[in-house]
Amino acid sequence: MEANKTDKKSGKKDKKGRTKLEKWFITMKRVHAVFMRPFFPFTKLGHTENFNDRAYIIVGNHRSVLDVVPAALCTDNPVHYMAKKELAEKRIGRWFTRKCECILVSRDGTDVRAVMQAMKYLKNGENVCIFPEGTRNTTEDVFLPFKSGAAALSIKTKTPIIPMLQYTKIKAFKRSYIYFGEPFEFTDFYDKKLTDEDIKAADEQLKLHMLEIFDILKEYVLNLKKK
Repeated sequence: MEANKTDKKSGKKDKKGRTKLEKWFITMKRVHAVFMRPFFPFTKLGHTENFNDRAYIIVGNHRSVLDVVPAALCTDNPVHYMAKKELAEKRIGRWFTRKCECILVSRDGTDVRAVMQAMKYLKNGENVCIFPEGTRNTTEDVFLPFKSGAAALSIKTKTPIIPMLQYTKIKAFKRSYIYFGEPFEFTDFYDKKLTDEDIKAADEQLKLHMLEIFDILKEYVLNLKKK
């Protein structure tokens, strides 16, 4: 029922042909440009053009709550974030998830309704952002163990993935570097009945690809520090 309410709300357009969600993202980006960017500066690397031509799944590593910002700024179109249901239990989290029309998922990542909602958004030409680690990474490891889902969603909807990698946590008054990889697809898995082995293979392929991009980003940042 909740998803249907959200869909109806999203579909309403103003006189300029913009939905409520589109207007909200325009407002957020203006607020970011004026009030946030001076204090949380970051540099876009890799494919720095905005991805506006179709629906994408933005997949990133997760360091802080501010990771949603670069995901929103790599496209002029709205982004539906996959978020833990627990986020909506707090007042600010509930406000944010409603405004951004987030896709709320169970902690174990096995929420069928959430997957169906994500598929619906993608087939509708809308973007979805997923942090496959499932929670913020506060360790020294590059990634926490990935939860399955992003690769399978990409395959089932034939939607390209945009890898989004950050080198360190976004912090106030410290420049961050975010690398956006070239969109890629799991075309070898298209139009076939997926087995558990196929999904595991696609998940591993995604993780290895993101590790390769992280290494490129790491080399860039370390070279900067040498200068």
